[in-house]
Amino acid sequence: MRRWLDVDRQIFRVAVPAFFALITEPLMLLADTAIIGHLGTPELGGLAAASVALGTVVGLCVFLAYGSTAIVSRHHGAGDERTALGLAISSLWLAAGLGAGLGMLVAGVSNPLADVLSSSGRVAGFAHDYLLISALALPAMLLILAATGAMRGVLDLRTPLIAMVAANVLNIVLNLTFVYGFDWGVRGAAAGTVVAQWFGAVWLVTVLVRRAGRAKAPTRPRTGEIIEAARVGVPLLVRTATLRASLLLATVVAAGLGDVPLAANQVAAAIVTFLAFGLDAIAIAGQTLTGRTLGAGDAAGTRALTNRMIGWGVVTGVAAAVLLAAGAPWLPQLFSSDPAVQDALVPALLVVAAIQPLSGVVFVLDGVLIGAGDGRYLAWAGLLVLAVYAPLVLAVGWTDAGFTWLWVAYGGFMAARLVTLWRRQTGSAWMVLGASRSAD
Repeated sequence: MRRWLDVDRQIFRVAVPAFFALITEPLMLLADTAIIGHLGTPELGGLAAASVALGTVVGLCVFLAYGSTAIVSRHHGAGDERTALGLAISSLWLAAGLGAGLGMLVAGVSNPLADVLSSSGRVAGFAHDYLLISALALPAMLLILAATGAMRGVLDLRTPLIAMVAANVLNIVLNLTFVYGFDWGVRGAAAGTVVAQWFGAVWLVTVLVRRAGRAKAPTRPRTGEIIEAARVGVPLLVRTATLRASLLLATVVAAGLGDVPLAANQVAAAIVTFLAFGLDAIAIAGQTLTGRTLGAGDAAGTRALTNRMIGWGVVTGVAAAVLLAAGAPWLPQLFSSDPAVQDALVPALLVVAAIQPLSGVVFVLDGVLIGAGDGRYLAWAGLLVLAVYAPLVLAVGWTDAGFTWLWVAYGGFMAARLVTLWRRQTGSAWMVLGASRSAD
């Protein structure tokens, strides 16, 4: 009993601050959705198209957070603080370079991208405006990912929490002011989010650079480490690409169904993202604590943590399901004034609620394997899951089955992920001990 209590304390210390830090990012999207949603259905559809494009770009770079958590936590667990923070700084340099390049790319292709993902010309106009302005925030978003991941690796969950709560409050204030006070509409929402993201990025980078200085870790760019960080991130990039491809497929199918389904899909996706980030708190504990225990050479401790976190995943997934099911009848009214959008959302949200217990376990196992550096397996598993999901979601469009069936297909997606992750964790090939692990 005492052993389980000790394990629970470790998970609790990481998961609780991680939960509050994680939900600040989707809260920005929820705030934008609620503020823009009451401007009109085309505006909400434009946000849907733009946010899935931006989310795809940023999501593909989530390896900056996951990779730095895994490698920094291993060296931190082995007692090598200087190396851990030096690697953290290298991830910041990689994030800055990637962010600048991707920001210019998104701005350059914002017009055709908006056209492809939109259900009408008017929706495409709003999507283009949001994309073009939000491209300025991409370097900041990637810096936040890298800095947050590194801080998790050294068990500093407090700093990202405070910084992102402040950024989130600033985002809401600025968006309300720009959208309704200055009457800037969709452009105002994008501008407010850009300022808030840069505020959070400057805060986190400053703290991490100062900490590296105190540990006498190098802060200048070191090409070899930056290239190695990018190489190690390739499998996680592939893994994330498969996840984002699934969201893109759903958005394209929703756009083909019309303006109302596309707008409803934006609200449903924003709520699902919020729940995913909340449930991901246990996965962050999985990443951080798995990296530490493996770095310290403790295979038995790693297995005990994994088993306990699976239980936590089930409990939190059930809690999320109950809360969402209870709120499904009235939640749509917060995000849209269009009765058609509201009516489309209620059954879809009930389907999403039923999926949450599966999601809780999936996110935990994903986090454990990321923390173990098992990127290659996650990449191949992601490709397999996408091959299962693609026919399901495309069939919704081909058969004109209706919006709710998009989220039934999402249930199939989560079930396929659970099968691949559960199979892996039952073995021991992923439990490589020591301060470093090759990118396999």
